Amino acid sequence: MPTSVRLPEDAEKRLDALAATTGRSKAFYIREAVMGYLDDLEDMYLAERRLEDLRAGRSRTYSLDEVEQELGLEN
Repeated sequence: MPTSVRLPEDAEKRLDALAATTGRSKAFYIREAVMGYLDDLEDMYLAERRLEDLRAGRSRTYSLDEVEQELGLEN
């Protein structure tokens, strides 16, 4: 589904220049930027949920010693 995006004029000019210089489309760079930003946002929201669970007692942390023992990696 097509999505339209309005950019500030200075960003539009920079995007035009980048596309002209590299021979890639503006859509390519917009897609790359959005996909990278989505990854970061998803990671941030996941981390926030995990922190909320930890603070609420719905989750716990494990020490390195506990993990090594559970996996049979202790020395």
